[in-house]
Amino acid sequence: MTKEMAEFLGVLAHPHRVRIIQELRNAEVDVNGLQKVLEISHSRVSQHLSVMRAHRVVAERRDGRHVFYRLVQPKVAQWLADGLDFLQQDSTHMNEVQDALRKSRSIWTEVPKQDPNGQPNTKVTKSADSEDSL
Repeated sequence: MTKEMAEFLGVLAHPHRVRIIQELRNAEVDVNGLQKVLEISHSRVSQHLSVMRAHRVVAERRDGRHVFYRLVQPKVAQWLADGLDFLQQDSTHMNEVQDALRKSRSIWTEVPKQDPNGQPNTKVTKSADSEDSL
């Protein structure tokens, strides 16, 4: 079991993958949407999603030519957000890290926007904090 846990944590050990989880926490998003938010190439987003798909962190849904991704277990996003508390306790002496944690927490605790039907809005918009990595 420890080997599986280490492999899972290895999947999460890249800032772009953490951001992908953050972006998928409330809605399905396609590769183009993730590319815009992450500001990396289409192929890099696809490579990260491939790793995450292989480890069953994300799943895909096809709609014509578009492929939408979602978290297999949405609780992983909350688990990572809870990890911010842990990091914050250890970094009380570092103002820069504190600021980054505050920004990350504000992104992770945003209430998802809903469409007129009450469904989560799957449209990806770039936030002012999108350049920050965790």
